[in-house]
Amino acid sequence: MSRVASRLHLDRWTAVVPPLALVLLAFTWGRDLPGYLVAIVAFFLTAAVLAAVHHAEVVAHRVGEPYGSLVLAVAVTVIEVALIVTLMTDNAEKNATLARDTVFAAVMITTNGIVGICLLLGAIRRRLAVFNAEGTGAAFGTVATLAGLSLVLPTFTTSEPGPQFSATQLVFAAIASVVLYGLFVTTQTVRHRDYFLPVTLGGDIVDDDHAERPAARTARTSLALLGLALVSVVGLAKGVSPTIERGVADAGLPASVVGVVIALLVLLPETIAAVRAALRDRVQTSLNLALGSAMASIGLTIPAVALASVWLSGPLVLGLGASHMTLLAMTVAVGILTIVPGRATVLHGGVHIALFAAYVVLALSP
Repeated sequence: MSRVASRLHLDRWTAVVPPLALVLLAFTWGRDLPGYLVAIVAFFLTAAVLAAVHHAEVVAHRVGEPYGSLVLAVAVTVIEVALIVTLMTDNAEKNATLARDTVFAAVMITTNGIVGICLLLGAIRRRLAVFNAEGTGAAFGTVATLAGLSLVLPTFTTSEPGPQFSATQLVFAAIASVVLYGLFVTTQTVRHRDYFLPVTLGGDIVDDDHAERPAARTARTSLALLGLALVSVVGLAKGVSPTIERGVADAGLPASVVGVVIALLVLLPETIAAVRAALRDRVQTSLNLALGSAMASIGLTIPAVALASVWLSGPLVLGLGASHMTLLAMTVAVGILTIVPGRATVLHGGVHIALFAAYVVLALSP
């Protein structure tokens, strides 16, 4: 049995954590949690996230690439959408910018943070991090288009006051997001699957389908436990969110930091999986995970909050400010220069990490 498959089968604790987290959620739901209970919830929240990573990897190993990357990308986006919608339902007026802040944070974390770290690790390990420029370029172009349509255009439209879409514009953005995401998934999994498979320095495609895969029963069990873990993560995160909001306010930080915290939380499984792939010389898989999550974050979150806005009383602010639009423009420009050659050095990884660091600094000190 391969080392990957062995690791996937031996982590028995991951079968126990999701049910326990669900029981804890049942006992804490809707309650004002004291400090010690917040700490317990935070512990199980982290454990549930790590369990979700494990079970998503089992399912991914069963179905193979690039389907496996898609499984984890959609899974973490479900967490993100659920958190955003539930928090906006609690206080729509106060959380008017939560969707924008969380989605933009996800874009910065994935396209700069995760991509930068994985390129850096791949380049350190093999001097050059290699990937398929055709597939990665298509994914990055879709992310840039979705970000522009959903986060940049609202700043310049005039139908509504402020950086908001009118109802017609919001419907268009939601439909365009779903259609583009659907086209990408079709391209990635059906028409041009080979564009998204790992490659070697010589340009040869590496298809891992020949590796021993988990049994169908094991994959089905992991899929069920993945669902339990995701439900637990959403519920437990909602339980500790008031503590997060109070902590951000007490520290004198901008309210947008809450969106950053949510994005960091939901993208933790993606980050761990991407780093593991990079350490196994599968940089293309890392990029699939990162860009797929960015795309799913926009392509699924925007339609979800657009639908939720029908019954939410407060405004839905999506337009970015000047500093964030500048960072997005720099990310697009640097990303193009990184992707076109199909290989990257440690410098490329360092540049993306520097952009991510700039985003974090501006998030804490606008």
